[in-house]
Amino acid sequence: MPDNRELETELKCLIVEVLALEDVRPEEIGTDDPLFVETLGLDSIDALEVSMEVEERYGVVFHDDPQRNESVFQSVRTLAAFIAENRPRA
Repeated sequence: MPDNRELETELKCLIVEVLALEDVRPEEIGTDDPLFVETLGLDSIDALEVSMEVEERYGVVFHDDPQRNESVFQSVRTLAAFIAENRPRA
């Protein structure tokens, strides 16, 4: 399994920045914490905002597959793994 720790740290900062989470510091977000409902309480609008920024920043594309996207956005770790597997190679 590839080491995505740097990417995971970037994603935590991106989530806090994009969603303007004033009461959350990136280091408070657990890599395996659920992003929806329990931990951060993100909703579908938040996911859309984050996905748009991730697409722009990392060059990945999310498809209209709700089940797949739900698994990708399960946690910071699953999102980082998706980006690492799908971003264009330099």
